[in-house]
Amino acid sequence: MCPHCSTCSPIEVSRPEPTHLVVGADVLSPLRDGGERRYVNLDNAATTPPLRAVAAAVDEFVARAASVHRGSGYKSRYATQAYESARDEVAAFVGADPAHHTVIFTGNTTDAINRLSRRLAPELKGTVIVSTLLEHHANDLPWRRDAEIVRARPTAEGGIDLDHLAWLLQKYRGRCKLVALTGASNVTGAITDLRTVARLAHSVGAEVFVDAAQLVPHRRVDMSGGGDPEARIDYLAFSAHKMYAPYGAGALIAPRAHLEDGEPPIAGGGAVLAVDIDAVHWAPPPAREEAGTPNAVGVIAMAAAARALMETGLEAIAEHERALTARLLAGLRAIPGVTLYGDGRAPTAAEDRVGVVPFNVAGVPHGLVAAVLGWERAVGVRSGCFCAHPFVKHLLGLTAEEQVQLTQATITGHREELPGLVRASLGLYNTEEDVDLLLEGVRAIAAEPDAAATRYRFSPADEEYLPTTTPDHA
Repeated sequence: MCPHCSTCSPIEVSRPEPTHLVVGADVLSPLRDGGERRYVNLDNAATTPPLRAVAAAVDEFVARAASVHRGSGYKSRYATQAYESARDEVAAFVGADPAHHTVIFTGNTTDAINRLSRRLAPELKGTVIVSTLLEHHANDLPWRRDAEIVRARPTAEGGIDLDHLAWLLQKYRGRCKLVALTGASNVTGAITDLRTVARLAHSVGAEVFVDAAQLVPHRRVDMSGGGDPEARIDYLAFSAHKMYAPYGAGALIAPRAHLEDGEPPIAGGGAVLAVDIDAVHWAPPPAREEAGTPNAVGVIAMAAAARALMETGLEAIAEHERALTARLLAGLRAIPGVTLYGDGRAPTAAEDRVGVVPFNVAGVPHGLVAAVLGWERAVGVRSGCFCAHPFVKHLLGLTAEEQVQLTQATITGHREELPGLVRASLGLYNTEEDVDLLLEGVRAIAAEPDAAATRYRFSPADEEYLPTTTPDHA
């Protein structure tokens, strides 16, 4: 229960109507034929809707919102207490050690990783970072500035080849100071065995950073490694908008001692103890890393989401989503002309995954499949490369020459020619009916693959397929 309000009640995945758990589940989507239908959101890997408990917590806080820290008025004292309590709740959510770690609030995961990469730049310069081919651009591009990146290859199931990762760590033993990888792929949903990775990294003297954006809404994360020091996670980042709190906050969790010296990547008010004309005396962390007025509303929302997910139980959520994922995989596998990428098998205890399923329909561009599902079935999915271009190119089996052609097409604006995937992604509030509506739509597209092209045109300005005739209310 929230210490600052009485509105944050637990959520229950087992309710008859899981869609009641989130705001906006009853929104109607305009259709190509002029009608309307309940919008089915299967694009949760991009952004999740707010839980009702989160929206209630935000409403309660907003009535007393003020600038946090250094204010003596009631609202500022209230806001400061709520903000700092949120830091403790977020730390507990991922099993961070309060004596060892500190929570830095950021704008999102990308912001967190960029801040961390700049903070670690002096010690990483000239070293090797062991990463993977699965990474989102956010956990790839920032690290390229100061270190050489070597990437563990994917498995046939769309996960990380841990044997190859171990080999790379031995090869670069002494030069590798950091292992930076995803906790769960935003393309295939494959979950990383983080304890094994941590043990491998620490055995060669490297630290571990985990991009947990796709993991924390679906599985319990324990940075302590279950009490095993060698299995601990050193650094972690994630976004509130992936965990049912889309109010613009993120978190970076790092060892406090690593942030006590040096200049923060963003300088400004709140990050200092004192400023002279020719000198700056920085505040200790976390204040040192949070210059400027923070997004207190976003932080309160993030803490409320963490609280709701913990009260529900991540394992209960996982079981609900596993069942939906198995239903989706089995249904897609039964449709002629559909190709699944990564692990196309139903999840088992040994081969777990979050509910992210990439596929294509033979003879129909990925963007057109997504458009038809949206405009004719009110089912929202995503298509493209999902900010993971190297991994998607690998999954598609593109040759080196084809990859060069793809890059050229991208930079010259011919985006209608770009290969990619369709991605359906599940959340705790989705239902069997949601899955069946997607399958019904995919079956219709696959049965007449040439028909969709007659009803849609690619708009270069919008970079998407649009109906040749659009209803006035769209």
